[in-house]
Amino acid sequence: MIAKQHKDIAIWAMELALRNGCQNARVSVITANNNSFEYRNTQLDRLHQSTENKLYIELFVDGRYGSFSTNRIEKSGLESFIKEGIVSTKYLAEDFFRQLPDPDRYYKPDGKDLDLSDASFSNLSTDDKLAVAKQAVEEIYGTDERIISVSSSYDDGVGAEYMIAGNGFEAEGTDTAYNLTVEVSLKTDGDARAESYWFDNSVYWTDLKKTGIGTKALERALRKIGQQKVKSGKYDMLLDNTTASRLFSPLIGAMYGTALQQKNSFLLDKLGKQITSDKLTVMDTPHITRAFGSRWFDGEGVATMDRVIIDRGVLQTYFIDTYNSKKLNMAPTIASPSIIQATLGNRDFDGICSSVQKGIWITGFNGGNSNPTTGDFSFGIEGFLIENGIAAIPVSEMNITGNILDLWANLEEAGNDPRETSSWRLPSLLFSSVNFSGL
Repeated sequence: MIAKQHKDIAIWAMELALRNGCQNARVSVITANNNSFEYRNTQLDRLHQSTENKLYIELFVDGRYGSFSTNRIEKSGLESFIKEGIVSTKYLAEDFFRQLPDPDRYYKPDGKDLDLSDASFSNLSTDDKLAVAKQAVEEIYGTDERIISVSSSYDDGVGAEYMIAGNGFEAEGTDTAYNLTVEVSLKTDGDARAESYWFDNSVYWTDLKKTGIGTKALERALRKIGQQKVKSGKYDMLLDNTTASRLFSPLIGAMYGTALQQKNSFLLDKLGKQITSDKLTVMDTPHITRAFGSRWFDGEGVATMDRVIIDRGVLQTYFIDTYNSKKLNMAPTIASPSIIQATLGNRDFDGICSSVQKGIWITGFNGGNSNPTTGDFSFGIEGFLIENGIAAIPVSEMNITGNILDLWANLEEAGNDPRETSSWRLPSLLFSSVNFSGL
Protein backbone atom coordinates (compact mmCIF):
# COMPACT_ATOMS: atom_id res chain seq x y z
CA MET A 1 0.00 0.00 0.00
CA ILE A 2 1.23 3.49 -0.84
CA ALA A 3 2.01 5.56 2.25
CA LYS A 4 -0.18 8.59 2.88
CA GLN A 5 2.76 10.99 2.60
CA HIS A 6 3.51 9.70 -0.89
CA LYS A 7 -0.11 10.14 -1.93
CA ASP A 8 -0.05 13.67 -0.58
CA ILE A 9 3.10 14.41 -2.60
CA ALA A 10 1.48 13.01 -5.77
CA ILE A 11 -1.52 15.30 -5.28
CA TRP A 12 0.74 18.24 -4.54
CA ALA A 13 2.86 17.50 -7.66
CA MET A 14 -0.19 17.43 -9.89
CA GLU A 15 -1.56 20.67 -8.47
CA LEU A 16 1.87 22.30 -8.85
CA ALA A 17 1.94 21.33 -12.52
CA LEU A 18 -1.55 22.73 -13.11
CA ARG A 19 -0.62 26.00 -11.41
CA ASN A 20 2.46 26.42 -13.59
CA GLY A 21 1.14 26.26 -17.11
CA CYS A 22 -0.03 22.68 -17.63
CA GLN A 23 -3.53 22.18 -19.01
CA ASN A 24 -3.47 18.70 -17.50
CA ALA A 25 -1.22 16.27 -15.69
CA ARG A 26 -1.10 12.68 -14.49
CA VAL A 27 1.06 11.49 -11.59
CA SER A 28 1.92 7.97 -10.46
CA VAL A 29 3.84 6.94 -7.36
CA ILE A 30 5.20 3.40 -7.46
CA THR A 31 6.88 1.51 -4.64
CA ALA A 32 8.36 -1.98 -4.75
CA ASN A 33 10.23 -4.41 -2.55
CA ASN A 34 11.94 -7.35 -4.27
CA ASN A 35 14.03 -10.29 -3.07
CA SER A 36 15.84 -12.97 -5.05
CA PHE A 37 18.05 -15.91 -4.08
CA GLU A 38 19.86 -18.49 -6.17
CA TYR A 39 21.36 -21.79 -5.12
CA ARG A 40 23.78 -23.55 -7.45
CA ASN A 41 24.30 -27.15 -6.38
CA THR A 42 24.73 -26.89 -2.61
CA GLN A 43 25.91 -23.29 -2.34
CA LEU A 44 24.07 -20.00 -2.11
CA ASP A 45 25.27 -18.33 -5.31
CA ARG A 46 23.37 -15.04 -5.31
CA LEU A 47 21.32 -12.94 -2.92
CA HIS A 48 19.69 -9.70 -3.98
CA GLN A 49 17.25 -7.45 -2.15
CA SER A 50 16.01 -4.09 -3.38
CA THR A 51 13.48 -1.39 -2.68
CA GLU A 52 12.22 1.20 -5.12
CA ASN A 53 10.32 4.43 -4.88
CA LYS A 54 9.51 6.34 -8.05
CA LEU A 55 7.34 9.21 -9.12
CA TYR A 56 6.21 9.50 -12.74
CA ILE A 57 4.62 12.70 -13.99
CA GLU A 58 3.06 13.28 -17.40
CA LEU A 59 2.64 16.90 -18.48
CA PHE A 60 0.21 18.22 -21.07
CA VAL A 61 1.35 21.74 -21.99
CA ASP A 62 -0.04 23.83 -24.87
CA GLY A 63 -0.67 20.79 -27.08
CA ARG A 64 2.66 19.23 -26.16
CA TYR A 65 3.40 16.18 -24.03
CA GLY A 66 6.32 15.28 -21.77
CA SER A 67 6.89 12.49 -19.28
CA PHE A 68 9.44 12.49 -16.49
CA SER A 69 10.42 10.24 -13.59
CA THR A 70 12.48 10.51 -10.43
CA ASN A 71 13.24 8.39 -7.39
CA ARG A 72 13.37 11.45 -5.15
CA ILE A 73 9.91 11.80 -3.66
CA GLU A 74 10.37 14.90 -1.55
CA LYS A 75 8.87 18.31 -2.15
CA SER A 76 12.23 20.04 -1.81
CA GLY A 77 13.61 18.41 -4.94
CA LEU A 78 10.38 17.94 -6.85
CA GLU A 79 9.35 21.56 -7.25
CA SER A 80 12.30 22.51 -9.45
CA PHE A 81 12.17 19.10 -11.18
CA ILE A 82 8.55 19.65 -12.26
CA LYS A 83 9.00 23.28 -13.24
CA GLU A 84 12.02 22.37 -15.38
CA GLY A 85 9.96 19.57 -16.93
CA ILE A 86 7.27 22.05 -17.92
CA VAL A 87 9.84 24.33 -19.56
CA SER A 88 11.37 21.36 -21.42
CA THR A 89 7.98 20.17 -22.62
CA LYS A 90 7.29 23.52 -24.23
CA TYR A 91 10.23 22.94 -26.56
CA LEU A 92 8.72 19.73 -27.94
CA ALA A 93 6.68 19.55 -31.14
CA GLU A 94 2.93 19.92 -30.85
CA ASP A 95 1.02 16.67 -30.61
CA PHE A 96 -2.66 17.31 -30.02
CA PHE A 97 -3.40 13.58 -30.07
CA ARG A 98 -1.82 13.34 -26.63
CA GLN A 99 -4.74 13.65 -24.23
CA LEU A 100 -6.00 12.10 -21.05
CA PRO A 101 -8.87 9.62 -21.43
CA ASP A 102 -12.48 10.72 -21.28
CA PRO A 103 -13.33 10.73 -17.54
CA ASP A 104 -16.37 8.56 -18.22
CA ARG A 105 -14.00 5.71 -19.11
CA TYR A 106 -12.08 5.83 -15.82
CA TYR A 107 -12.25 3.11 -13.20
CA LYS A 108 -14.24 4.29 -10.21
CA PRO A 109 -13.38 2.44 -6.97
CA ASP A 110 -16.35 0.69 -5.39
CA GLY A 111 -14.72 -1.13 -2.49
CA LYS A 112 -14.39 -4.49 -4.25
CA ASP A 113 -11.11 -6.36 -3.83
CA LEU A 114 -9.29 -8.60 -6.32
CA ASP A 115 -7.29 -10.21 -3.49
CA LEU A 116 -3.91 -9.60 -5.12
CA SER A 117 -1.92 -8.71 -2.01
CA ASP A 118 -0.68 -11.34 0.44
CA ALA A 119 -0.67 -9.77 3.90
CA SER A 120 1.91 -12.31 5.09
CA PHE A 121 4.59 -10.96 2.72
CA SER A 122 6.26 -8.72 5.29
CA ASN A 123 6.21 -11.48 7.92
CA LEU A 124 8.18 -14.02 5.90
CA SER A 125 11.77 -14.32 7.01
CA THR A 126 14.80 -14.57 4.76
CA ASP A 127 15.43 -17.98 6.31
CA ASP A 128 12.02 -19.18 5.11
CA LYS A 129 12.80 -18.13 1.56
CA LEU A 130 16.32 -19.52 1.55
CA ALA A 131 14.99 -22.84 2.81
CA VAL A 132 12.64 -23.08 -0.17
CA ALA A 133 15.43 -22.41 -2.68
CA LYS A 134 17.81 -24.81 -0.93
CA GLN A 135 15.26 -27.60 -0.65
CA ALA A 136 14.44 -27.34 -4.37
CA VAL A 137 18.09 -28.21 -5.16
CA GLU A 138 18.49 -30.85 -2.47
CA GLU A 139 15.41 -32.61 -3.77
CA ILE A 140 17.43 -33.95 -6.72
CA TYR A 141 21.11 -33.07 -6.26
CA GLY A 142 23.20 -36.27 -6.19
CA THR A 143 20.31 -38.53 -7.14
CA ASP A 144 21.65 -39.23 -10.66
CA GLU A 145 25.31 -39.49 -11.68
CA ARG A 146 24.55 -37.69 -14.94
CA ILE A 147 23.67 -34.45 -13.17
CA ILE A 148 26.27 -31.75 -13.86
CA SER A 149 24.54 -28.92 -12.06
CA VAL A 150 21.28 -27.97 -10.41
CA SER A 151 20.29 -24.40 -9.74
CA SER A 152 17.22 -23.01 -8.09
CA SER A 153 16.06 -19.42 -8.09
CA TYR A 154 13.48 -18.01 -5.74
CA ASP A 155 12.19 -14.48 -6.05
CA ASP A 156 9.31 -12.51 -4.65
CA GLY A 157 8.05 -8.98 -4.63
CA VAL A 158 5.39 -6.60 -3.45
CA GLY A 159 4.48 -3.56 -5.51
CA ALA A 160 2.03 -0.72 -5.10
CA GLU A 161 0.90 2.13 -7.32
CA TYR A 162 -1.12 5.26 -6.69
CA MET A 163 -2.27 7.24 -9.73
CA ILE A 164 -4.04 10.57 -9.94
CA ALA A 165 -4.99 12.61 -13.01
CA GLY A 166 -6.08 16.21 -13.40
CA ASN A 167 -9.41 15.32 -15.00
CA GLY A 168 -10.77 13.23 -12.18
CA PHE A 169 -9.01 9.88 -11.85
CA GLU A 170 -7.67 8.57 -8.54
CA ALA A 171 -7.00 4.94 -7.58
CA GLU A 172 -4.37 2.63 -6.18
CA GLY A 173 -3.45 -1.04 -6.20
CA THR A 174 -1.08 -3.45 -4.46
CA ASP A 175 0.04 -6.91 -5.53
CA THR A 176 2.46 -9.62 -4.44
CA ALA A 177 4.19 -12.41 -6.34
CA TYR A 178 6.27 -15.49 -5.51
CA ASN A 179 8.30 -17.56 -8.01
CA LEU A 180 10.39 -20.72 -7.78
CA THR A 181 12.37 -22.16 -10.72
CA VAL A 182 14.77 -25.11 -10.95
CA GLU A 183 17.18 -25.72 -13.83
CA VAL A 184 19.04 -29.00 -14.41
CA SER A 185 21.97 -29.80 -16.70
CA LEU A 186 23.00 -33.39 -17.53
CA LYS A 187 26.08 -34.87 -19.16
CA THR A 188 25.41 -37.17 -22.10
CA ASP A 189 27.40 -39.34 -24.48
CA GLY A 190 27.39 -36.56 -27.10
CA ASP A 191 28.71 -33.02 -27.03
CA ALA A 192 25.37 -31.43 -26.22
CA ARG A 193 24.08 -31.27 -22.68
CA ALA A 194 20.54 -32.22 -21.86
CA GLU A 195 19.05 -29.28 -19.99
CA SER A 196 15.60 -28.38 -18.76
CA TYR A 197 13.71 -26.52 -16.06
CA TRP A 198 10.43 -26.34 -14.20
CA PHE A 199 8.75 -23.60 -12.19
CA ASP A 200 5.78 -22.44 -10.19
CA ASN A 201 4.48 -19.01 -9.24
CA SER A 202 1.67 -17.62 -7.17
CA VAL A 203 0.14 -14.47 -5.73
CA TYR A 204 0.10 -15.96 -2.21
CA TRP A 205 2.95 -17.69 -0.38
CA THR A 206 0.66 -20.51 0.74
CA ASP A 207 -0.25 -21.26 -2.88
CA LEU A 208 3.35 -21.61 -4.09
CA LYS A 209 4.37 -25.22 -4.77
CA LYS A 210 7.56 -25.63 -2.78
CA THR A 211 8.26 -29.30 -3.48
CA GLY A 212 8.33 -31.34 -6.66
CA ILE A 213 9.74 -28.54 -8.82
CA GLY A 214 13.24 -30.04 -8.91
CA THR A 215 11.89 -33.52 -9.57
CA LYS A 216 9.87 -32.27 -12.51
CA ALA A 217 12.86 -30.39 -13.94
CA LEU A 218 15.01 -33.51 -13.73
CA GLU A 219 12.36 -35.64 -15.40
CA ARG A 220 12.17 -33.17 -18.28
CA ALA A 221 15.96 -33.08 -18.66
CA LEU A 222 16.28 -36.88 -18.66
CA ARG A 223 13.75 -37.14 -21.47
CA LYS A 224 15.95 -34.94 -23.65
CA ILE A 225 18.91 -37.32 -23.69
CA GLY A 226 19.57 -38.42 -27.24
CA GLN A 227 18.09 -35.39 -28.99
CA GLN A 228 18.37 -35.51 -32.77
CA LYS A 229 17.01 -34.00 -35.94
CA VAL A 230 14.30 -35.78 -37.89
CA LYS A 231 13.40 -35.60 -41.54
CA SER A 232 12.10 -32.26 -42.83
CA GLY A 233 8.45 -32.10 -43.84
CA LYS A 234 4.94 -31.22 -42.78
CA TYR A 235 3.94 -32.55 -39.38
CA ASP A 236 1.13 -32.04 -36.94
CA MET A 237 2.38 -29.72 -34.20
CA LEU A 238 1.40 -30.03 -30.55
CA LEU A 239 2.06 -27.16 -28.15
CA ASP A 240 1.70 -27.82 -24.43
CA ASN A 241 0.36 -25.24 -22.00
CA THR A 242 3.85 -23.82 -21.34
CA THR A 243 4.65 -23.11 -25.00
CA ALA A 244 1.30 -22.14 -26.55
CA SER A 245 1.79 -18.46 -25.71
CA ARG A 246 4.94 -18.22 -27.88
CA LEU A 247 2.92 -18.58 -31.08
CA PHE A 248 -0.06 -16.63 -29.74
CA SER A 249 1.98 -13.54 -28.87
CA PRO A 250 2.43 -12.44 -32.53
CA LEU A 251 -1.37 -12.35 -32.86
CA ILE A 252 -1.74 -10.19 -29.75
CA GLY A 253 1.13 -7.92 -30.79
CA ALA A 254 -0.56 -7.26 -34.13
CA MET A 255 -3.73 -6.09 -32.31
CA TYR A 256 -2.07 -3.14 -30.54
CA GLY A 257 -2.98 0.38 -31.60
CA THR A 258 0.67 1.36 -32.01
CA ALA A 259 1.26 -1.43 -34.56
CA LEU A 260 -1.96 -0.54 -36.41
CA GLN A 261 -1.23 3.18 -36.48
CA GLN A 262 2.27 2.55 -37.86
CA LYS A 263 0.88 0.04 -40.37
CA ASN A 264 3.19 -2.52 -38.85
CA SER A 265 0.54 -5.17 -38.28
CA PHE A 266 -0.58 -8.16 -40.31
CA LEU A 267 -4.02 -7.69 -38.70
CA LEU A 268 -4.59 -4.27 -40.25
CA ASP A 269 -8.23 -4.02 -41.42
CA LYS A 270 -8.97 -7.50 -40.05
CA LEU A 271 -11.54 -6.46 -37.42
CA GLY A 272 -14.65 -8.60 -37.85
CA LYS A 273 -12.82 -11.02 -40.15
CA GLN A 274 -11.67 -14.60 -39.75
CA ILE A 275 -8.04 -14.72 -38.56
CA THR A 276 -7.84 -18.24 -37.07
CA SER A 277 -9.75 -21.49 -37.39
CA ASP A 278 -13.16 -21.58 -35.77
CA LYS A 279 -11.67 -23.79 -33.03
CA LEU A 280 -10.34 -20.72 -31.23
CA THR A 281 -12.29 -18.39 -28.96
CA VAL A 282 -10.27 -16.13 -26.65
CA MET A 283 -11.42 -13.66 -23.98
CA ASP A 284 -9.83 -11.00 -21.83
CA THR A 285 -11.02 -11.61 -18.26
CA PRO A 286 -9.41 -9.01 -15.99
CA HIS A 287 -11.35 -9.49 -12.77
CA ILE A 288 -10.37 -12.99 -11.63
CA THR A 289 -9.48 -12.82 -7.95
CA ARG A 290 -6.06 -13.88 -6.67
CA ALA A 291 -4.66 -14.16 -10.21
CA PHE A 292 -1.67 -12.77 -12.09
CA GLY A 293 -2.75 -10.14 -14.59
CA SER A 294 -5.93 -9.24 -12.75
CA ARG A 295 -6.61 -5.48 -12.47
CA TRP A 296 -9.35 -2.89 -12.24
CA PHE A 297 -7.71 -0.35 -14.57
CA ASP A 298 -4.99 -0.11 -17.19
CA GLY A 299 -1.96 2.20 -17.30
CA GLU A 300 -4.19 5.15 -18.24
CA GLY A 301 -6.71 4.55 -15.47
CA VAL A 302 -9.32 3.23 -17.92
CA ALA A 303 -11.64 0.66 -16.35
CA THR A 304 -11.05 -2.90 -17.49
CA MET A 305 -13.89 -5.22 -18.41
CA ASP A 306 -14.50 -8.67 -19.84
CA ARG A 307 -14.22 -8.61 -23.61
CA VAL A 308 -14.06 -11.16 -26.39
CA ILE A 309 -10.83 -10.96 -28.39
CA ILE A 310 -11.47 -13.74 -30.92
CA ASP A 311 -14.84 -15.43 -31.36
CA ARG A 312 -14.64 -18.76 -33.18
CA GLY A 313 -11.79 -17.42 -35.24
CA VAL A 314 -13.22 -13.93 -35.90
CA LEU A 315 -11.29 -10.92 -34.58
CA GLN A 316 -13.55 -8.90 -32.27
CA THR A 317 -11.33 -6.15 -30.86
CA TYR A 318 -8.06 -4.25 -31.04
CA PHE A 319 -6.13 -2.90 -28.05
CA ILE A 320 -6.29 0.84 -28.60
CA ASP A 321 -5.26 3.39 -26.01
CA THR A 322 -6.37 7.03 -25.99
CA TYR A 323 -3.42 8.34 -28.02
CA ASN A 324 -3.72 5.83 -30.84
CA SER A 325 -7.49 6.11 -30.91
CA LYS A 326 -7.08 9.80 -31.75
CA LYS A 327 -4.47 9.11 -34.41
CA LEU A 328 -6.48 6.27 -35.96
CA ASN A 329 -9.83 8.06 -35.57
CA MET A 330 -11.17 4.91 -33.93
CA ALA A 331 -12.98 4.32 -30.66
CA PRO A 332 -10.59 3.46 -27.82
CA THR A 333 -10.82 0.08 -26.12
CA ILE A 334 -8.10 -0.74 -23.58
CA ALA A 335 -4.33 -0.30 -23.72
CA SER A 336 -3.51 -4.01 -23.30
CA PRO A 337 -5.11 -7.32 -22.30
CA SER A 338 -5.12 -8.48 -18.69
CA ILE A 339 -5.85 -12.21 -18.34
CA ILE A 340 -6.20 -14.10 -21.61
CA GLN A 341 -8.37 -17.21 -21.51
CA ALA A 342 -9.42 -19.58 -24.27
CA THR A 343 -12.62 -21.56 -24.49
CA LEU A 344 -11.54 -25.06 -23.54
CA GLY A 345 -11.91 -28.28 -25.44
CA ASN A 346 -12.64 -31.79 -24.17
CA ARG A 347 -9.18 -33.32 -23.83
CA ASP A 348 -5.96 -32.61 -21.95
CA PHE A 349 -2.46 -32.86 -23.38
CA ASP A 350 -2.22 -36.63 -23.00
CA GLY A 351 -5.57 -37.14 -24.68
CA ILE A 352 -4.63 -34.98 -27.66
CA CYS A 353 -1.15 -36.52 -27.94
CA SER A 354 -2.59 -40.05 -28.05
CA SER A 355 -4.56 -39.15 -31.19
CA VAL A 356 -1.57 -37.81 -33.15
CA GLN A 357 -0.27 -40.34 -35.68
CA LYS A 358 2.79 -38.36 -36.79
CA GLY A 359 3.68 -35.02 -35.31
CA ILE A 360 6.06 -33.06 -33.14
CA TRP A 361 5.40 -31.92 -29.60
CA ILE A 362 7.24 -28.64 -29.03
CA THR A 363 8.59 -28.23 -25.51
CA GLY A 364 10.68 -25.12 -26.14
CA PHE A 365 11.63 -22.42 -28.63
CA ASN A 366 15.23 -21.50 -29.37
CA GLY A 367 15.43 -18.11 -31.05
CA GLY A 368 13.83 -17.02 -34.27
CA ASN A 369 11.51 -14.18 -35.18
CA SER A 370 8.18 -13.16 -36.63
CA ASN A 371 7.68 -10.30 -39.08
CA PRO A 372 4.99 -8.05 -37.53
CA THR A 373 3.95 -6.63 -40.92
CA THR A 374 3.58 -9.85 -42.92
CA GLY A 375 3.25 -12.48 -40.19
CA ASP A 376 6.00 -14.62 -41.70
CA PHE A 377 7.96 -16.49 -39.02
CA SER A 378 10.88 -18.81 -38.41
CA PHE A 379 11.53 -20.31 -34.96
CA GLY A 380 14.02 -22.80 -33.64
CA ILE A 381 12.39 -25.58 -31.65
CA GLU A 382 13.03 -28.63 -29.51
CA GLY A 383 10.65 -31.32 -28.38
CA PHE A 384 9.62 -34.87 -29.26
CA LEU A 385 8.62 -36.76 -32.37
CA ILE A 386 5.17 -38.28 -31.90
CA GLU A 387 4.39 -41.55 -33.67
CA ASN A 388 1.14 -43.43 -33.22
CA GLY A 389 0.23 -41.33 -30.19
CA ILE A 390 3.54 -41.78 -28.35
CA ALA A 391 6.16 -39.05 -27.84
CA ALA A 392 9.31 -41.12 -27.84
CA ILE A 393 12.16 -39.54 -29.80
CA PRO A 394 13.62 -36.26 -28.47
CA VAL A 395 14.35 -33.74 -31.23
CA SER A 396 16.30 -30.49 -31.39
CA GLU A 397 18.06 -28.14 -33.83
CA MET A 398 14.96 -27.92 -35.99
CA ASN A 399 12.95 -24.96 -37.25
CA ILE A 400 9.34 -24.24 -37.98
CA THR A 401 8.53 -21.74 -40.73
CA GLY A 402 5.40 -20.26 -42.23
CA ASN A 403 2.91 -17.46 -41.74
CA ILE A 404 1.11 -16.77 -38.46
CA LEU A 405 -2.32 -16.46 -40.11
CA ASP A 406 -1.83 -19.67 -42.09
CA LEU A 407 -0.65 -21.43 -38.95
CA TRP A 408 -3.67 -20.42 -36.88
CA ALA A 409 -6.02 -21.28 -39.75
CA ASN A 410 -4.75 -24.84 -39.26
CA LEU A 411 -5.59 -25.05 -35.56
CA GLU A 412 -7.31 -28.40 -35.14
CA GLU A 413 -8.01 -28.59 -31.41
CA ALA A 414 -7.70 -26.67 -28.16
CA GLY A 415 -7.24 -28.65 -24.98
CA ASN A 416 -8.71 -28.21 -21.50
CA ASP A 417 -5.49 -27.81 -19.50
CA PRO A 418 -4.33 -24.19 -19.13
CA ARG A 419 -1.80 -23.21 -16.44
CA GLU A 420 -3.88 -21.04 -14.15
CA THR A 421 -0.80 -19.46 -12.59
CA SER A 422 -0.19 -17.57 -15.84
CA SER A 423 -1.88 -14.40 -17.07
CA TRP A 424 -2.09 -16.10 -20.49
CA ARG A 425 -4.18 -19.17 -19.71
CA LEU A 426 -3.79 -21.05 -22.96
CA PRO A 427 -4.28 -24.83 -23.10
CA SER A 428 -2.47 -27.40 -25.21
CA LEU A 429 -3.01 -26.68 -28.91
CA LEU A 430 -2.85 -29.00 -31.93
CA PHE A 431 -2.06 -27.66 -35.41
CA SER A 432 -1.94 -29.53 -38.73
CA SER A 433 0.47 -29.26 -41.68
CA VAL A 434 3.28 -27.23 -40.10
CA ASN A 435 6.58 -26.94 -41.97
CA PHE A 436 9.48 -28.42 -39.99
CA SER A 437 13.03 -28.34 -41.28
CA GLY A 438 15.64 -30.72 -39.93
CA LEU A 439 17.48 -33.36 -41.95
